[in-house]
Amino acid sequence: MSEQFILSCESTVDLPYAYVNGRGLPVLFYSYLAEEKLHVDDMLRDPAALPHFYAMLEGGALPSTSQLTTYDYEAFFSPLLEQGNLLHIAFGTGMTGSYYHAEEAAEKLRKKYPERTIRVIDSLCSSSGYGLLVDYAADLRDAGRTLEETAQWVEANRKLVHHQFFSTELKFYRRSGRMSGAAAAVATILNICPIMRLDDGGRIIAYDKVRGKRKAMDRTVQTVLRHIQNGSDYDGKCYISHSNCLPEAEQLRSLLQQALPRVPEIPIWDIGTIIASHCGPGTVAVFFLGDERVPDGKAV
Repeated sequence: MSEQFILSCESTVDLPYAYVNGRGLPVLFYSYLAEEKLHVDDMLRDPAALPHFYAMLEGGALPSTSQLTTYDYEAFFSPLLEQGNLLHIAFGTGMTGSYYHAEEAAEKLRKKYPERTIRVIDSLCSSSGYGLLVDYAADLRDAGRTLEETAQWVEANRKLVHHQFFSTELKFYRRSGRMSGAAAAVATILNICPIMRLDDGGRIIAYDKVRGKRKAMDRTVQTVLRHIQNGSDYDGKCYISHSNCLPEAEQLRSLLQQALPRVPEIPIWDIGTIIASHCGPGTVAVFFLGDERVPDGKAV
């Protein structure tokens, strides 16, 4: 009989809650502060939440996010450990330091529940790339792999999850201070789209720029084919996510379906409120298993 264990994650997997819950994955929710109110990352539980979030951005709001605390993790882990052994895959340290608080909580709870196993893994991933990694881990759990076998696979493959994305809307980058007003203005006038990726540590790297959405999509597809496992014969998971720009996401999916004919489906997910608090609207991303992600400064 295979070992049973609980697999959990955080709301920044950027998959709908209905999907994650259907896979039997307990979720720890982040929150963001906007218009002097604290809002829980909704994961599409309320259909009105995401449109309201983008309306706030359009109205000039600048949401802020914060790390999960050790107490947050203790409160989340404790009832799960009452039920069994736990493997928690955390939001990547390239984006937040929450993982270190998760480890602190786990160390405390190992003393409280000495009969239980609790493992916490830094995903080194973000958004639906984080979701893709967790989804693969759920497949292994469902196939009867042990907690340790699943944890070893996650640690061995987390740097193989590629995150390729581009931005078609720089207004929010200017508002949030992540791009100077002059740079954003010039880029907007010239119709420039920054091309970005995550490096091996899970940090965002802007490594190229092109003029126009279609060129950004073409460059993204070229990069996917250069790094994806087995090239155009790839038949694994491939996800797209977007921040309030579904037509561009659908256009990118059409291009990827032509380039990757053996992929059974390429779902499109919404970037959640926590990630979108930092990227704003107009970002399109694609996630897949490829070669090992390289450090900042290396050729892509």
